[in-house]
Amino acid sequence: MLGVTDLTAAYGSVPVLNGVSLRLGKGEVLALLGRNGVGKTTLLRTMIGLLPPLSGTITLADEPIAGLSTHTISRRGVALVPQGRGILAKLSVRENLLVGGRAAIGRSPVPIGEIVARFPILADRLDQAGGTLSGGQQQQLAVARALSARPTVMLLDEPTEGIQPNVVQDISELIRTLTRDTGLSVLLVEQNIDFALHTAHRCVVMEKGRIVHEGSPDELRNDAVLKRYLAI
Repeated sequence: MLGVTDLTAAYGSVPVLNGVSLRLGKGEVLALLGRNGVGKTTLLRTMIGLLPPLSGTITLADEPIAGLSTHTISRRGVALVPQGRGILAKLSVRENLLVGGRAAIGRSPVPIGEIVARFPILADRLDQAGGTLSGGQQQQLAVARALSARPTVMLLDEPTEGIQPNVVQDISELIRTLTRDTGLSVLLVEQNIDFALHTAHRCVVMEKGRIVHEGSPDELRNDAVLKRYLAI
């Protein structure tokens, strides 16, 4: 569904991605793990068009998308849920969902009733300002807004940041349910290792702007592997 090959990118003269290659299959949750500062968020920004790549390829359903504008990539079916959620705080829940649906060029947006059926906590808050929701509710709104455009790929950056532990499991189950029911593919960047391993079908580890390990969640539960790659 989504492929990255030998991707390089930099901020000015500072290289960040140094030949990243990975593949994300249809209906798969792929966890991208690594220490802070290794380039995980930069990879997502490059994939969605916020940072131009220096070299390498990015393909969506075998079609090249590297170097396209962010809105073009979004309209082709890639959605980003950024770290910090990025909801429109002064707009209502309903308005946030309508804004998200505007990326569905060439396909119909998901009706609000269908969206909130997956996010019951939002159903009674459609007219409430997004900024007044709790952290967990805002995260669910951010995911719901992205889903409104019927994406085929979702890039999730730190979805459990600032979320109460009892909500974290709900988000994990939601992600797995979405991939199973809709075929959505998810690239998940996450520092919460337990959450990532519980949610993902497969994991890759990044170090110094490169992918240095790929394997199943069970492999990453090995203490020696965690210590080697994640200093845990």
